[in-house]
Amino acid sequence: MTIGAGPDGPGVLVIEPMGNAGRFLVEAADRLGLRLYAATRKDIYDGYPDRLRSALAGVCATDLADTPTALADMQAFCRRHAIAGVAACFELFTPLAALLAQRLGLPGNDPLLARAARNKILMGEAFAAAGIPAPRWAVVHEAGEAHEVAQSRELGRPLVVKPAEQGGSWGVSVVDGPEQLAPAVEAALQYTHAHPHGLKLDARALVQEYIPGEEYSCETVVAGGVAYPLPVVRKDTTEGRYRIETGHTCPSGLAPPLVRKVQHIAARAALAVGVRNGIAHTEVKIPPGTQTPYVIETGARLPGDNLCEIVEAATGVNEAVAYLQAVLGRVPDTAASRTDAAAIRFLLPERGGVLRQAFIPEMPGTHGEFHLRPGDVVPEPADSSCRIGHVVARAETVDQARRLADQVAARSRVEVG
Repeated sequence: MTIGAGPDGPGVLVIEPMGNAGRFLVEAADRLGLRLYAATRKDIYDGYPDRLRSALAGVCATDLADTPTALADMQAFCRRHAIAGVAACFELFTPLAALLAQRLGLPGNDPLLARAARNKILMGEAFAAAGIPAPRWAVVHEAGEAHEVAQSRELGRPLVVKPAEQGGSWGVSVVDGPEQLAPAVEAALQYTHAHPHGLKLDARALVQEYIPGEEYSCETVVAGGVAYPLPVVRKDTTEGRYRIETGHTCPSGLAPPLVRKVQHIAARAALAVGVRNGIAHTEVKIPPGTQTPYVIETGARLPGDNLCEIVEAATGVNEAVAYLQAVLGRVPDTAASRTDAAAIRFLLPERGGVLRQAFIPEMPGTHGEFHLRPGDVVPEPADSSCRIGHVVARAETVDQARRLADQVAARSRVEVG
């Protein structure tokens, strides 16, 4: 399916650009003068926002859940349109992107390791093989096995229960007692297919050691096997059973030596899961009283949660530009051009229901955006899908940015009926 000619520069095929990172890839492609194409299913493309559809130079309509068919369709499409790079927005499609790049002889990730970037069991094995500090874990198929793991006390308490393949904090629970294990395992095992493509998922769960401490994230761009670290971001989450991200701040506020440690361990994690020409989003925790970052997980993709916007606002680094440069075999632009600060806060409901009204006040140095509209169904606050909107604040220092974002979020109003 051809839509328009677009720019005259090289073409990049994005396997499913729908999602939070898609618009940042569109803006980055425009900045670099690239022709941007999408691979997706026809009915999913029909539901794209107008802005995304108008930015595409063409679409490869295929069934991404059928790997042989998708590879054949995309390979033929890339040959016709002289595609010079392959990217993916979701870690679930990073193995597919790696296989396609290999077929085309284009810069890509290691196809033999790429599945470890989407499957947390393979990821844990890759981290162990590379000697990367990470939580201990066990694989379970049902609640009885989880109880055996808990009773052994080998992983301590509390425990984290999560799906083998899923993102966005979906199906993740922090379990303090045995009575919580069965519902936590049930929540993790419910994800057998990823929507909207119906991609089959590993229907197992992990019971994982809980690592205390503050949470941080860090992207790593890899080009030609060389890792280029990006800024470290502080993450804020809810407490209790469900740990939903409530906000992020860049820079992280960590001391420079510890920032370098986080960047180094994030780069090692990216390389361990086969990232060779692309980007990885790595999440870490640093236990109190230590200087050791533990890698919780890494995904071979751009970050969600508008982190691309936050990082660029604070440092001038455009992560989407660097990602596209890497998949084209170029040296990525990762040098910071400013030393400001930015923070994002998400508006969460107290309970699920129907959104009646929402309000974000206007304040200098901030802007807000709604994810849901009045009349939309608001899910129960168990994962990131319940977010109603967000506030972004820019300032000269970390403390100022956090304080400003918190003030606007506190004055915002969300009514769910």
